[in-house]
Amino acid sequence: MSNDLSNIPVQQQEWPGSTSALDPAPDHGETSYTGHGRLAGKKALVTGGDSGIGRAVAIAFAKEGADVAIAYLPEEQDDAEETRKHVEAAGRKCVLCPTDQRTEQANAELVTKVVEGLGGLDVLVNNAGYQMTHSELEDFPGEQIERTFATNVFATFWLTKAAAPHLKDGSAVINTTSIQAFQPSEPLLDYAATKAALNNLTVNLASELGPRGVRVNAVAPGPIWTPLIPATMPEEKVEGFGADTPLGRAGQPIEVATAFVYLASDEASYVSGTVLGVTGGKPVF
Repeated sequence: MSNDLSNIPVQQQEWPGSTSALDPAPDHGETSYTGHGRLAGKKALVTGGDSGIGRAVAIAFAKEGADVAIAYLPEEQDDAEETRKHVEAAGRKCVLCPTDQRTEQANAELVTKVVEGLGGLDVLVNNAGYQMTHSELEDFPGEQIERTFATNVFATFWLTKAAAPHLKDGSAVINTTSIQAFQPSEPLLDYAATKAALNNLTVNLASELGPRGVRVNAVAPGPIWTPLIPATMPEEKVEGFGADTPLGRAGQPIEVATAFVYLASDEASYVSGTVLGVTGGKPVF
């Protein structure tokens, strides 16, 4: 794996952060990942697909043979264009969908655009997320709590609801939760609560959609090196980020994306209602 993450230096960015400003540069599988046709012919939507885990998932899916649509905030257009470049370099179609997912209508319109652009939908990855850290409970502003839940939980529910009529036997829904659902940190109080809610939602959706042949699972990343980290955490927390894991380092986005590939593929045909941890050794139970 390229780009050593065992000693991340002090740095900070303005939210929502930029991939190009990360030091060291993250690995999204641009050159390190080799596909094996596991998603050949599938059509996937990845939210938060402009950068970080979402970009790595989009690239890995494309290298596995899937056409990909990515959703992202309008202010993240530059990163989204970079993701599209790598998806198209893999020979697959990429549909860009700038969307603020914090309303039900926005999610309904997103599904319509994706289905029209890709000609269908087989895999839905609910990956878009928002977080911002605060050191004291009293410092958490009300508007942040609303934004965190709207982005992380409500949007996942609304988008899955809108996508469900288009999903068929063999389709997959994959939600991004977090180690924070199992080992919550006080500075991420609201974010951790949303990720615990997503674990619960994943199990319920698996029960709801299972009779249709649709599998629903979640991936719970540990500390992964993405623009979200220096854009939402104090610089002293960014330094050495991930060093407290048993593996002693943060993870690369592509190291998480491989879990999404598995869960989206027919290899996971009997896997539903589970949370797969990719945490560098931190327990997810």
